[in-house]
Amino acid sequence: MRELLLWQTAALAAGFLIDFFVGDPYCLPHPVVGIGKWISFFDRRLRRGSSHPRDVGRGALTVVFVVLLSTLPPAAVLLLAWRIHPAVYFVIDAVMCWQLLAARQLYREGKKVEGALTRGDVEGARRAVSMIVGRDTDVLDEAGITRAAVETVAENTSDGVVAPLCWMILFGAVGGFFYKSINTMDSMLGYKNEKYLTFGRAAARTDDVVNFLPARISACLMILTAPLCGLSARGAWRVFRRDRYKHASPNSAQTESACAGALGVRLAGDAVYGGVVHKKEFIGDPTREIEPRDIGRAGRLMYAASASALLLGLALRLGVILC
Repeated sequence: MRELLLWQTAALAAGFLIDFFVGDPYCLPHPVVGIGKWISFFDRRLRRGSSHPRDVGRGALTVVFVVLLSTLPPAAVLLLAWRIHPAVYFVIDAVMCWQLLAARQLYREGKKVEGALTRGDVEGARRAVSMIVGRDTDVLDEAGITRAAVETVAENTSDGVVAPLCWMILFGAVGGFFYKSINTMDSMLGYKNEKYLTFGRAAARTDDVVNFLPARISACLMILTAPLCGLSARGAWRVFRRDRYKHASPNSAQTESACAGALGVRLAGDAVYGGVVHKKEFIGDPTREIEPRDIGRAGRLMYAASASALLLGLALRLGVILC
């Protein structure tokens, strides 16, 4: 068992480092794409109609089916790899961990928005930010584009990096697949609209549960590592304590508030989705105007928090191995 945990820990570290330097492997099939296809399959087969009462149970079945179909195959592959040779297991496990993390890709997409804004290409920035946010971007001015990008980097510090890391620290790559299946379901089905209000309820609630601790861990790590990025830990802590529940989701504002306080800017506020204005409270204080360079600053904070999460996780795992 100790040998397995040691190889698993080494694979997690290797996967993180590959993602850190390389990013998403476009040349390989991405597991989230496969998970998304399963979600779409059950959406078409099980959802009865707009806000149908039976869709609550059918949505819960979808969660169970997608989680099983997302975790059992990689578990079987890893078990077979271990029986072949630990080195084979290490390589496959490291590749899986690499594919389940999104730090490099998140930073890269944010820098695309920053670069376009710096060049004065507002339309290009709108196109770039539309790839990473769900809101209507055609109504955003330069400041709105910047806020949207910073918010996405802040929120996905947890969803895209620290949360999957937490689940992989506990259960290896299989834990990462478990988390990604639920998080992807929430992003595809967890809308509070007429179409998914009942069918997506189970996915949204499950995502709230599995992200509860990781979101708060992410925010705390952002606060602790803010000085390493030249940002304000005091401001991050103050705004985090005050604004971390100013969001419809119990988890999203955790990292957004820490990031807003660290940067000394105001995030959130009203946003347009599908042509409809959604009222949202502001997060943070407008101590200065937000600027394109804040996107890169948020990205560096994301990297610092993610690296500290990895180091803490590796220390925890090595402690278990040595005990």
